[in-house]
Amino acid sequence: MEVALILLAAGKGTRMQSDLPKVLHAVAHAPLLEHAMASGAALSPARTVVVAGHGADQVRAAAQAFDDEAQVVVQEEQLGTAHAVGQAREALAGFEGTAIVLYGDTPFVQTETLEKMCDALKSNDVVVLGFDAADPARYGRLVMQGDSLDRIVEYKDATDKERAITLCNSGVVACKSDLLFDLIDAVGNDNASEEYYLTDIIGIARDRGLKATAVTCDEVETMGVNSRADLAAADAAFQSRARAAMLEDGITLMAPDTVYFARDTYIGRDTVIEPNVVFGPGVTIESGATIRAFSHLEGCHVARGGIIGPYARLRPGAELSEDVRIGNFVEVKNAQIAEGAKVNHLSYIGDATIGAKANIGAGTITCNYDGVMKHHTHIGANAFIGSNTMLVAPVHIGDGAMTGSGSVITSDVEADALALARAPQVEKPGMARKLFEMLKAKQQRGS
Repeated sequence: MEVALILLAAGKGTRMQSDLPKVLHAVAHAPLLEHAMASGAALSPARTVVVAGHGADQVRAAAQAFDDEAQVVVQEEQLGTAHAVGQAREALAGFEGTAIVLYGDTPFVQTETLEKMCDALKSNDVVVLGFDAADPARYGRLVMQGDSLDRIVEYKDATDKERAITLCNSGVVACKSDLLFDLIDAVGNDNASEEYYLTDIIGIARDRGLKATAVTCDEVETMGVNSRADLAAADAAFQSRARAAMLEDGITLMAPDTVYFARDTYIGRDTVIEPNVVFGPGVTIESGATIRAFSHLEGCHVARGGIIGPYARLRPGAELSEDVRIGNFVEVKNAQIAEGAKVNHLSYIGDATIGAKANIGAGTITCNYDGVMKHHTHIGANAFIGSNTMLVAPVHIGDGAMTGSGSVITSDVEADALALARAPQVEKPGMARKLFEMLKAKQQRGS
């Protein structure tokens, strides 16, 4: 049966103390909403509907950046979770499959858990995701009768006996789409908060003779984010899980707790990652690479055998072929570096193409920006760029060419040529001593 996702993302998140909608705060360099959408996306949903409210335009942009086919509807008034789900009715008109309700501030529900819920729905009319809470606190409680879910009771409406239950409600629900909206129509707001609770659909379903049950998961999957402290805890939980997965997949982390991963970081087996490395969004590292300490990477690709760092920065558009070496205090941005090339020391390579086995000397800069536009530098295969060369783009250095140290290259250099662009050295005997004497005398007069 086809699946549709309904993601509730209308809350302002007052406790975040932020102008940014709560679901757009980031864990592992990605909005909470993106994490939640990614969990459901693995089910290949036929439709995805995001219910926005506060900051709806920002939420829409983030949702459609992840899935350009996602539909975003607006809940003008926040009258409860059942009311929020009801906003998706028109967007799911004619859909006859399973609807799964997720939450934009609950980022870690696993795809396998959602698959278990779909399986349970084959023999039930409504399935709720629950978890055994170490500290049930103010969670809603799942009241079970054997394998059947009898009702969900919100904490503020629960009796002392019901509050003693540790099986708690995550809020995630799976139900046939048309039945879900039918049940929502029967939900009232006669409760302590005068809100329309999605949880009430369980009691309504049971009163109609329908079957409901609960599927359980680890508590960490249901972690919600309502404050900056929660956000930090969620990020720590993600990093812990990501590090464990990397180790399991054959990646060496020399100091695991010091490495920071993004949601979409991909690293191949037999890669070695030294301490204090940060991965931003969009990084792919192929097998057998080495990422040395204190490097920062985002939006880049490192092929097999690459050695990066220490203290290197790879920015978006950095494409490194096999066995490329990027050394200490080197920055690479929007550049393609071919197999075996080396940029080992104190250099900036931006908006450039570097050929196979080229050697870029220490202190080299591709001067790519003229104050208005960016320009491209091409360095050919086997070229040798002398230390402290300024390459003023646009410029083309031919295969096998060489530039002298300290040169400022403003014109193309043909293949196999040597380019020197520096003033002749002038030496004036005794001039340094005389100059110092003049300066000291001036200083004394001034005092």
